[in-house]
Amino acid sequence: MNLYCGQFTLDLSSPRVMGILNVTPDSFSDGGSYSQTDLAFAQANKLIEEGADILDVGGESTRPNAQPVSLQEELDRVIPVIESLVSKVNVPISIDTYKPAVMRAAIAAGASIVNDVKALQEAGAIEAVAGAEVGVCLMHMQGEPQNMQDDPHYDDVVKSVVTFLLERVAICEQEGIQKNRLLIDPGFGFGKTRAHNITLIQQLNTLATTGYPVLVGLSRKSVLGEMTGNDIDTRLYASVSAAVVSAINGAKILRVHDVKATVEALKVVTAILPKDD
Repeated sequence: MNLYCGQFTLDLSSPRVMGILNVTPDSFSDGGSYSQTDLAFAQANKLIEEGADILDVGGESTRPNAQPVSLQEELDRVIPVIESLVSKVNVPISIDTYKPAVMRAAIAAGASIVNDVKALQEAGAIEAVAGAEVGVCLMHMQGEPQNMQDDPHYDDVVKSVVTFLLERVAICEQEGIQKNRLLIDPGFGFGKTRAHNITLIQQLNTLATTGYPVLVGLSRKSVLGEMTGNDIDTRLYASVSAAVVSAINGAKILRVHDVKATVEALKVVTAILPKDD
């Protein structure tokens, strides 16, 4: 299985690692750490040296209760970073945004993947990416960041997530986004309780057998803190464990903060498990 994203073709026969590069002052985990372009570039190089296959640049936090930022502020945060990275690194740059204008500007700056927590549901989002030949990640989220964790409810969380994502990929394909450019993300922590998240991890293969590669973002998430009792900055082992279980259950891309540890763990998974076609 390959993912086509701009000038890059990613072989997904083995799990790939997406390194998180937040350039926000309020992200739930590393917010503010890499908000200046030079610091962001240094961190990006570190992530690549540690084995990141993709860099995911985000300029607006979507953590629970996060407040939206203005379009101009998001552009000012991410576009200089993307422009700096694409001229100096040889891995796909992903833009983590739900705003069509940011998608267009990021693609023009050289981004190869659009990672959208709203699954291209904003007006103009599909049009922003359809003709650009970039990869697209569609994520499931119940509600909005401001209220998604208030009281999430599902009759069947796996069925609901799969149904939503298959509806979104169908719409995207109808609008000219080829299947081999699409990723799906169940959206761990986005409008889900601890029980919902655990069920989705356990049944991740249900998503993996849809024919679309699955991206998983569990790194440092609150559900891991609930399981271990650890704060955000001490969830390394929990995050790596979650990445390993996700890969075993069919995830093709792991979106993580701690690249080196995850890459090493996934090398063991890859060596032991049969390689996909």
